[in-house]
Amino acid sequence: MGLQKLHVAYQGVPGAYSEAAAGKACPNSLTIPCHQFETAFQSVENRIADLAVLPIENSLGGSIHRNYDLLLRHSLHIIGEVQLPVHHCLLALPGVPSESIRRIISHPQALSQCEQTLTKLGLNAAREAFDDTAGAAEHIALNNLRDTAAIASARAAELYGLEILANGIQDDSRNVTRFVVLARDPVIPEPDLPLKTSVVFALEKGTPALFKVLAAFAMRNISLTKIESRPHRSCPMRVAETVKRFEYVFYADFEASMEEGKGEEAMAELKEYASFFRVLGCYPMEVAMATKND
Repeated sequence: MGLQKLHVAYQGVPGAYSEAAAGKACPNSLTIPCHQFETAFQSVENRIADLAVLPIENSLGGSIHRNYDLLLRHSLHIIGEVQLPVHHCLLALPGVPSESIRRIISHPQALSQCEQTLTKLGLNAAREAFDDTAGAAEHIALNNLRDTAAIASARAAELYGLEILANGIQDDSRNVTRFVVLARDPVIPEPDLPLKTSVVFALEKGTPALFKVLAAFAMRNISLTKIESRPHRSCPMRVAETVKRFEYVFYADFEASMEEGKGEEAMAELKEYASFFRVLGCYPMEVAMATKND
């Protein structure tokens, strides 16, 4: 049988950074734009797409909490990750001078990542949140908005016939977004690749047990690259000694495989303190998948 290209879902419209991340993670794939993050999850579950590539955190803006919550709600597996430098541009319709701009639209994180530069440029226009960066550029083009600019990529300018008023307007050049690659089934990574494992868990006795969980990694010299708490939606509150306390789930990434001894041992110890535990994925730190066997 011949080779068939992968179908990869992403959130946004053509020209979005997520589309570029999908292309980097899965070269030569066919990309499927989705209006919402959850639609991308569903497209993989319903076999419309083979994979989804979604942002999980940004080096300046922090975690994309919506996608952390969706990882818990859905049953997809992380099979890879990719990091994409973010290069913001200020875009407007051809011939529109910057002094005519009364409104700047983009994704909330993009607006916040460019605030200082926009002020230095003397642009005191109103800021307005939009679903995604490329969608803001498309909105200007479709509606012929001559008093509005968008913060988006140079590719979005090319796709929607806009001009670049200012290039590289992010406040910090070290602006990188980490994306995860999601599939219906887990993968068995090659043993010679540097691996990362992502898990989510809740603690039987609340957050005081977290110290013991961290010790399970420290004692085995496992690098814990990320840990973050989110409200435990299934059990948001608990009563302890007549005091109501918030309950949390913890998302953690560590540099080890579930299959190797120290990773397996750490997970076994973690489970002793956990009321809930789930592996989100064990995967290479960078991924490149081009085709699949038909």
